[in-house]
Amino acid sequence: MKVHFYLRFHTQVGQSLFISGNIDALGNDDPANVCPAAYMDTEFWHASIELTEALTGPVRYHYILKNEDGTIRVEWGDDRMLETGRPGLEEIQVIDTWNHAGEYENVFFTSPFRELLLPGHDKKARKRSASTKDYTHIFKIKAPLLKKDEIVCLAGSGNALGDWDTGTPLLMSPEGNWWTCRLNIPKESFPIVYKYGVYNGRSKKFLYFEEGENRLLHGDAQENKINILHDGFIHLPNNTWHGAGVAVPVFSLRSKKSFGVGEFSDLKLLVDWAKKTGLRLVQILPVNDTMATHTWLDSYPYATISAFALHPLYLNLEKCAGKKYAALIKPLRKKQKELNELPEVDYEEVMRLKLSAVRELYDLQKEEFHQSADWLFFFEENKDWLVPYAAFCNLREKNGTADFTQWKTYNVYDPEAIGKYVSRKNRNYDSIGLQYFMQYHLHLQLREATDYAHEHGILVKGDIPIGIYRYSCDAWVAPGLYHMDFQAGAPPDNFAIKGQNWGFPTYNWEQMGKDGFSWWKQRFKQMSNYFDAFRIDHILGFFRIWSIPMNAVEGILGYFVPVIPVYRNEFSERNIWFDYERYARPFINEAVLWELFNHQAGLVKEQFLYQRGDGQFSLKEPFDTQRKVEAHFAEQEITDFNKWIRQGLFDLIANTILLEVEGSGQQQFHFRIAMENTSSFRFLEWNTQQQLRERYVDYFYRRQDQFWQKEAMEKLPALKRATNMLVFGEDLGMVPACVPDTMKQLGILSLEIQRMPKDPTQRFSHLSSAPYLSVVTPSTHDMSTIRGWWEEDRALTQKFFNRELGLAAEAPPTASPEIVEAVVRQHLASPAMWCIFQLQDLLGMDAHLRRADVEAERINVPADPDFYWRYRLHLGLEKLQRARDFNLRLAQMIRENGR
Repeated sequence: MKVHFYLRFHTQVGQSLFISGNIDALGNDDPANVCPAAYMDTEFWHASIELTEALTGPVRYHYILKNEDGTIRVEWGDDRMLETGRPGLEEIQVIDTWNHAGEYENVFFTSPFRELLLPGHDKKARKRSASTKDYTHIFKIKAPLLKKDEIVCLAGSGNALGDWDTGTPLLMSPEGNWWTCRLNIPKESFPIVYKYGVYNGRSKKFLYFEEGENRLLHGDAQENKINILHDGFIHLPNNTWHGAGVAVPVFSLRSKKSFGVGEFSDLKLLVDWAKKTGLRLVQILPVNDTMATHTWLDSYPYATISAFALHPLYLNLEKCAGKKYAALIKPLRKKQKELNELPEVDYEEVMRLKLSAVRELYDLQKEEFHQSADWLFFFEENKDWLVPYAAFCNLREKNGTADFTQWKTYNVYDPEAIGKYVSRKNRNYDSIGLQYFMQYHLHLQLREATDYAHEHGILVKGDIPIGIYRYSCDAWVAPGLYHMDFQAGAPPDNFAIKGQNWGFPTYNWEQMGKDGFSWWKQRFKQMSNYFDAFRIDHILGFFRIWSIPMNAVEGILGYFVPVIPVYRNEFSERNIWFDYERYARPFINEAVLWELFNHQAGLVKEQFLYQRGDGQFSLKEPFDTQRKVEAHFAEQEITDFNKWIRQGLFDLIANTILLEVEGSGQQQFHFRIAMENTSSFRFLEWNTQQQLRERYVDYFYRRQDQFWQKEAMEKLPALKRATNMLVFGEDLGMVPACVPDTMKQLGILSLEIQRMPKDPTQRFSHLSSAPYLSVVTPSTHDMSTIRGWWEEDRALTQKFFNRELGLAAEAPPTASPEIVEAVVRQHLASPAMWCIFQLQDLLGMDAHLRRADVEAERINVPADPDFYWRYRLHLGLEKLQRARDFNLRLAQMIRENGR
């Protein structure tokens, strides 16, 4: 059997096309053995293959574009099939349309839309199909946004296509993702002109044709040959679907049955409220285990010790005990009541009580637990991460630290040795079994909550942190996947003027790519067990990551990796005088010392500096890095004076213009971020400042763009193809120019925040022009709420009040419920696909439901690396469900805006 492929696709010089599929002739899905296509004309590429093998199933295939620079782009989707089972079939001709990943319609074929959000096809559509038994042509089209009772139909020239008769158009039937119609078209009918349309199956009326020009088909009809037309998407408006959601951390939920902290079981109450108000999505923060120190520092939900294990914090003890062991929980009721009455989460006390109780429950249940068929199935499905995680937790307790580099034994992961260590014959097994017990029950409880959400048509959106904790199970098991000698963070912004240092190791993408990013794919698979969508935290890290040397404390001393550095010869080529000591070392003179230390400058000079011959100073060797300074003051009494001196020394160390690339022999450099804010820069003469500023702008905003886009395109397409969840990207901060286009190409939804415009010429982003594939929100967990922001900067608030809200009066000092509602309504009216609000912002619309203390609404302050994540709702979800007037008003606002 011969198969002829014709792909309708316009290429550029140097590009080539290939076909990959699940049969020998198409390489058996091996990228190294794909079938090349040949350029035919400006409209088509063509390839032919001979099918000689015995086929055991459908032939599936897709196209691959290779660029001149060697990069490849795989078209989106994997749903094209060849029908090869027809008796006597000798030849197949397929005419395809390239499926660009960024097409809006592809979003509607992700699992949440197909399974929850979009109405199902008319069940009678297949029976009404105009398909004929003997056929020469198969027409296929995708139409994801049909309304209830709507069916795709076909009309065109010639008798076989009804001579454009809309009274009795040819009705198509749904088959997988495609609407399909099989027709017998005589040879003399060609060429034919046709269009797809929409028909209402209930009223039996033709509604309208698709937009755009007629479609044209050349060719003929032959015996023992079929022609398959994959016509892509029907030409109808593709930006009409809109939804709204709520964002709140699980630990922040409050209910009568929770134990001083929100639990997975509380999500059911949140879902009930979301359903009542017309919200379609619930977004939460990461829920992975972060127990590294057994202190409140572990409250940071992004410092995960396992990318796969869930946090015991969210375990509901009552569900874990069941009726059989309920008596064990009863003595804790008084303590539960006390913790539930606290305004915030007492992380340490909650964890102490929960771990103690669950240990007792395990001791009572362990025999029946280990024999449970459901547990054994869970273990087989998850043992790849579960076994090392359980061993890691045991060794953490045994050694008194999660820092595996300090363990006396097993400090280097050995799968064979760990296999023996977790054996049931080992005396440590009860500790191992306890971890299994907790993870199994956490799985059951989260799965029960998300299944409940799905039953009520509500999506649950998870969060994938960009990093892992430095002393995590993941780093212990596979340290080669990470750059353990660097710290990930973020450059300075309005929220953290010194930058952010998260302390996480950075990813070794080259090593990760060697096995096709299997760690990431496993992570996505784990997420899909519970979630319909996920947010990629700091998606900019897939383009480049802010890397901070281990000798630095503040993020301001970091630089992007990978990056094209500035070479020393670039300065001389542009007639810039280059002085290594002046540019690449901290600039310290008497004036700088007075600025930072005033009358204490003498003390600083005496203790921490030495004077050079040029009238400048250098830091003494024991204090020449921020980490050394930190270690010195860690041994001193904690006073405001010492903190001030320490910060001044940090600022001295960071007072440089260039950061040398390690090992470059003073030949390659990074510009220090925010160079113009340094006194080192201010003390240069004007002409040199202008020359350096030009190189700085080129370094950060010009030379890297294509390089960073190529980096992202080597990772993100493969990772996105590994899941059918809906993918959101958190693209805030210092955003390279290539990021919006890359995310648009891949169909990844961006994040748009009114007070953080991506256009530097604007003070506020215009919600009315937000991209369709985006989420608009007035605030995130890393920001103040609407009410909190309103009180931060009086002048800025006044501008917002006048320009964005269109009110001419003087802005009130606080954000009234009416002001908060006006902001919420602006967001709901946006053209963005999704509009997601922090729960605090929604409650801010109601004078009776909003929290009295606006500062207590804040979840996190990014500038504080040791922030205590303990925010909890001030009212229970039961009370929120009973807030009838508020709920009706919110539901009406959502309906009015078509969400």
